[in-house]
Amino acid sequence: MGDRTITVKGIGSVTAKPDLIIITMVLENTDYSYSGAMQLASGAIDAIRTALVSVGYKKGDLKTTDFNINTDYESYKDTKGNWKQKFNGYKCIHKLKLEFDFDMERLNKTLSAIASSGANPEFEINFSIKDKNAVSNQLLQNAVKNASEKAAVLAAAAGLSLGAIQRIDYSWGELRLYSDTKMIEPLCCASDAAPAIDIEPEDIKVNDTVTVVWTID
Repeated sequence: MGDRTITVKGIGSVTAKPDLIIITMVLENTDYSYSGAMQLASGAIDAIRTALVSVGYKKGDLKTTDFNINTDYESYKDTKGNWKQKFNGYKCIHKLKLEFDFDMERLNKTLSAIASSGANPEFEINFSIKDKNAVSNQLLQNAVKNASEKAAVLAAAAGLSLGAIQRIDYSWGELRLYSDTKMIEPLCCASDAAPAIDIEPEDIKVNDTVTVVWTID
């Protein structure tokens, strides 16, 4: 008779208070020449960095997460109804990220600085957690504990006892540690005269699972 086992999926849950603000920005510039597009992109990023330094950031605080430049074409029909391609120029897309401790007054000053730069990036504001490893570790502990409790109940109900753990399976997927609170504010409206918005983001709620296999006696 083969070894008897019991397989249980454990669910771990953690609720955490956001302590990190993340601003992601996208700069788009187009010019008919490659050098012109690069010059526009360089000028826009320099303007934003200068504005951020003026309110206390270091030059290296603004990180590039993606940068690309490609030809941009537009499809159209000519007078005979044939599809043609029109060259619109070189489009440069620069994606940026700025992170800092949760502070709504600082966020307001940061947005005002970005608005004053004249670069006009698209942007998104998210609330997250600084110590992501601590949350991940707690999730795993909670998930294994949950699996153990379920396994103990099932074994007892069947008049059996749990033996040694044979295997633990975990997907190691990336956790989304963001609050569901979304902050949208037109960048053009940000100014030093605007009062700091005092909001309390929703707590971050995240779940994860592990699968544990025990022998049963």
